[in-house]
Amino acid sequence: MINTSTEIDDHTNSADAVTQRTSGVKAIGHSIVSKIGILGINAATGIITARALQPTGRGELAAMIIWSLFLASSTTLGVPSSLVYHLRRRPDLRREFTSTSLVMAFCLGTVATLAGAIFLPAWLHQYSPSLIRSARWFLLFTPICSMTLAGRAILEATDKFSMSNVVQTFTPLATLVALISFSLMHHLTPYTAGIAYVFASIPTFMLLLFRLNLQWMRPRYFRLEVGKLLLSYGIRSYGIDLLGTLALQVDQVLVVNLLSPSAMGSYIVVLSLSRMLNLFQNSVVMVLFPKSAGKSSGDILGLTEQSARLSTSITAVCGLAVCVLGPFLLRLLYGREYVGAVNSLRVLVTEVTLSGLVFVLAQAFMASGRPGIVTFLQAIGLSLSLPVMYWLVPKWGVFGAAVALLISTTARLILILFAFPIVLKTRFPNLLPRISDFEMVTGTFLNRKMRRTVESAGSTPTATARW
Repeated sequence: MINTSTEIDDHTNSADAVTQRTSGVKAIGHSIVSKIGILGINAATGIITARALQPTGRGELAAMIIWSLFLASSTTLGVPSSLVYHLRRRPDLRREFTSTSLVMAFCLGTVATLAGAIFLPAWLHQYSPSLIRSARWFLLFTPICSMTLAGRAILEATDKFSMSNVVQTFTPLATLVALISFSLMHHLTPYTAGIAYVFASIPTFMLLLFRLNLQWMRPRYFRLEVGKLLLSYGIRSYGIDLLGTLALQVDQVLVVNLLSPSAMGSYIVVLSLSRMLNLFQNSVVMVLFPKSAGKSSGDILGLTEQSARLSTSITAVCGLAVCVLGPFLLRLLYGREYVGAVNSLRVLVTEVTLSGLVFVLAQAFMASGRPGIVTFLQAIGLSLSLPVMYWLVPKWGVFGAAVALLISTTARLILILFAFPIVLKTRFPNLLPRISDFEMVTGTFLNRKMRRTVESAGSTPTATARW
């Protein structure tokens, strides 16, 4: 006699295994689709400001608005990464983690605001007093940025990737609406554009609070011991968060002090165009760390390798197209005033491909609970950018800033590759693209389409298994 219940259980277990293997791919796919939309919105805002403000005005805008997000990301003390790590292990403490982390983020953002207000006048000395005054007022939104980073980490740690993508989309969408409104009223200046960018964080923050469930943010859920738990991992992972922020934004912070407003405007435009390629690696990282945290070292290495191969291959192909079409894209999208920076664009495309690879590989150390070592290695590589940038930017201008970033990123990539056998005691990650990687992705979405077809015909996977 055939034991049908056993067969059903085996089939169910097999289906669960397949679901687990493909759920990460689906989440990455959803994230990529969302980030393509975000890129489209960001491209629109970049085109509007670049054409309306010209290089000088675009540089002044950047000098005013880069600080809130930079300071918020630089002063997290690793709380977002720690939330992901601990929520995967202690989902029963979600209320306590939510309330405690938001209070911590607000306090850290407030300290960053005060420090920035003191620091900015000396750093922006070549800009007008009115611009410096506006930049300091915009710092008041730093605590909101800090709390948003923590809130998104909570959503992603609980597998609410789609909601996290929606939250990320709200800010650029609100910015675009405000910019169009100012443009139609013929009042689009660097100052009004700054208002559009900074105030757009408010609706995003309100949506985030609503999705996190307001009842979980009551004072009675704040726990000092939970804060200590967050900091115990957060301090060790903070270096990676900080270095990731510095790798993406320290160049802007430095060149705003070294370049004229016009050159700064050109640099921001080519940097923004090259950073559009970040969408593949960022989408992977958003899912990779939560999915791999707590797994065995072999599983972590396998997930990291596959994610790195797929994201880097796609980024490289798209980057090659941007390099070839660079002059045309700059002239068509932003205006002929920016075409002179095309060589800088090509260097930055190479850099963004490698830096994305470094970011993906770093998730293996985060998921293994070994963030401290890679933090140290990343710091060594990134520290090269400071003296190299101060050497090359005065000499080569915008192109020098791009080359300095590429040198720093190459050093970081070499160091993190050698950290795999030395720190994690594993082999070097295999980064050569495989056809099977792409077959798995296409197979995942084909299977999803087939399941929808079956369900629309009135059948379900469970019914099929029983049959």
